[in-house]
Amino acid sequence: MFDELRDLYQEVIFDHNRSPRNFRTMDDANRRVDGFNPLCGDKVTLFLKIDDHVIQDASFQGSGCAISTASVSLMTEIIKGKSEAEATTLFQQFHEMTTGKTENIDLQAIGKLAVLAGVREYPARVKCATLAWHTLDAALKNQQDAVSTE
Repeated sequence: MFDELRDLYQEVIFDHNRSPRNFRTMDDANRRVDGFNPLCGDKVTLFLKIDDHVIQDASFQGSGCAISTASVSLMTEIIKGKSEAEATTLFQQFHEMTTGKTENIDLQAIGKLAVLAGVREYPARVKCATLAWHTLDAALKNQQDAVSTE
């Protein structure tokens, strides 16, 4: 059973790496933040269109490893239509899940993002998975400075 689940998770990561969702620039974005992971070389530019505290659209540009690309692709899918507060909560849950700070993750609430829970077993990969999320956190706070995982 565990092997089947792991295979499914790996397939989701490979799928989002091969065909990332929302991989485009957004001309009408009202938030834009760059993120960089010096350890792995991952680079991401996150674009958000927020209206009345709701994320209307999300997209990204950049390059990175499979985990980084899958993470930002999944993230942009999931945050669309969420309020800024809901997105902040997702960031906190995702960060706790990937860093292993809690074992009590509500997998129902985190949805497809659960496929990245296994990165906590590989500390060097945690930064790959969380880069997009730290970039999102900066965008939600309307910060202009580039984000680094170092």
